[in-house]
This record gives sequence, structure tokens and C-alpha cells, in this order.
Amino acid sequence: MNPGVPAFGVCGWSGSGKTTLLVEVVRRLSARGLRIAVVKDDIHGPDLDREGKDSDRLFRAGADVVLTGPGERFTRTHLSGAPALEQIVKRLDLDHDLVLLEGHKHSRPARRVWLLKDHGDACPLPGRSVLRVLRRDEDRAAAVMPLIDGWLAHRQALAPLCAGILIGGGSRRMGRPKQLLRLGKTTWLERIVRAVKPAVRDLVLLGAGAVPPGLSALPALPDVVNRPGPMAGMLAAMRWRPDASWVFVACDLPLISTAAVEWLLQQRAPGVWAILPRLGRGRAVEPLFALYEFRARTWLEGCHAPSALAGLAVVASPQPPPAIAEAWRNVNTPLAAARLARR
Repeated sequence: MNPGVPAFGVCGWSGSGKTTLLVEVVRRLSARGLRIAVVKDDIHGPDLDREGKDSDRLFRAGADVVLTGPGERFTRTHLSGAPALEQIVKRLDLDHDLVLLEGHKHSRPARRVWLLKDHGDACPLPGRSVLRVLRRDEDRAAAVMPLIDGWLAHRQALAPLCAGILIGGGSRRMGRPKQLLRLGKTTWLERIVRAVKPAVRDLVLLGAGAVPPGLSALPALPDVVNRPGPMAGMLAAMRWRPDASWVFVACDLPLISTAAVEWLLQQRAPGVWAILPRLGRGRAVEPLFALYEFRARTWLEGCHAPSALAGLAVVASPQPPPAIAEAWRNVNTPLAAARLARR
């Protein structure tokens, strides 16, 4: 069944108050740090540039034009064929927490409300396609906000959750492949897989490192070329499943636990595109037992290392509770491995 355009719609006849409601909704959501896009339907066509201006003359000559100013950008593009609304929304969804539709009453957004214009007015849409019909005398923003919060939670749940375990490193400090080292009778890689797999839909190995015989059936992705370190494996995963959110784990974390994975997933929230835990005040973030929502790929494509995301407004860095903090303990030297084995 087609779930509809992945957006929340505000519909109604002209003059019903759609823009007034959306301005208030956008103000409230932006104050929470969310990135919002609005796709407005205008049957008369957009009127955003003035005839005779340099930008308009360039556009009419055949160029696509981008106007930039302090804190803003406007793009005016020629279309050889109008893209479907769903295509437009899906592109915006990659860079925004929420896409709102104003109008588009003949489209089929995943969820929408209808605004009545006058007393005696009626909603012309089928009942199942509209969550609420709102009168003018209602507090429309108060009525719509819980519906949007529900949609945000639903959108997050729709993204497949996958895990990628990084095994492509050279293990130069350790002197041998870390994923094949043993703690007791179990290899580090087997311990990590056992801890992570119950919490995700799919689990893949990232890189060309050796694998214990018991894990040879797991899917593996080759590293992206010309990208340094763990970025090569992370981007391979996110390009392979661009619709998925990812838990990435380095193979030198043999103390990882299912409880730590569950805690990481509990930190997810609308407006947060990556969760890079920090193990104490002043400590660096830990980007290789961390969660990256699918929207984080845009940022990662332009980074030299995942830790470069630290400090961005869309990145959270909570501190794990002491009971599970050792899950983020890197063991990457022979001395550290020997100490762990003795313990």
C-alpha cells in the first residue's frame, strides 16, 4: 500500500488560515532546533523575482540562478519536466527534520489536517485521509503540534536501523587483526556481533579484514576508495543503504554490551542527526560506537573524520552511565589486550 508523500499537510480553501497556522507551527518547531521545509502550492506560479532585475534577466536567458545573502539562499531552476511532489519532498527530507505541505489538497500526504474557512464550511476530502478538521475559533496550533510530534516519531521509526562493524583497519599498533583476538574462548568480533545484532534489522561487516569462520556468512562491504580511516567503511554503508540509520562500531571495543547499544538508541530524538557519546567533561567524543541517522550522510560526505561532526547543532554528545561506560573502552595495543585478558 502506498503510504503517501512523506510529509505533513495543512490543507484548506484560500483564506482559511493555512499560512498563519504554518508560521506559528514553524516558529515553535524551529525554537526546538528542528530544521523545517515548507512546500507551498501556488496555482498562479511562484513570484519570487522581479522582472528586469539582473537575476531575472539571467534566468530568462536560460540559466539556473542561485541568489545568496547573509544567512539565506534562493535557487530558481528551469524544469524540463516538473518533478513529482514526492520526489521534491524526498530530496528535502534528506536535509530537514520535517517537510510541511501548504495546500496541495489534491495530493496525498502521509498525514494532514483540513482548515475550515467559515461556519458551515465542510471538508471535501475523505475522512480517512484527514487527521483533524479544524474550525477557525479553535487553537489550531495547539491541536496540530501533537499530531506533528506523532508524525516525527513515526518518521524516525520508518527508517531501517542497521549496524556496521569496522574491520578494515591495519591494526598497526596491535600488530595483528584486532577482530580475531580472543577474550576467553570468543573472538572480539564475535562478542561485538552478539551484543549488537539483537538491536538492529541488519548487520554488515565493513572492510576487507579477516573474519572468524563462524561469521563468514555475514554480508561484507568493501571500503570506499580515496577516503581515510573509518570514513571509508562508514560511507560504504550509508551509500549502500541511504534510507537507513546506522550504528557504527569499531572492532577494538570487545567490552561492548547490548545494554550499551540500547542506551545509545534511547538517545534518539527529532532534530538529532548523530549521537556521539562523550565519556566525561572535556573528553573527546567517541565516533566509532555511535549512531548516525540517515540525514547525517550529507555531513559525513564532506568530512575527513566522523569526529569532525562534534559540536554541530544536529549532533548530541550525551555521557553514558558509569554502569555501561566500559563499552566505549578502546583496546588497541598488545599491553592493553593482555591486561584485559588477565582481568
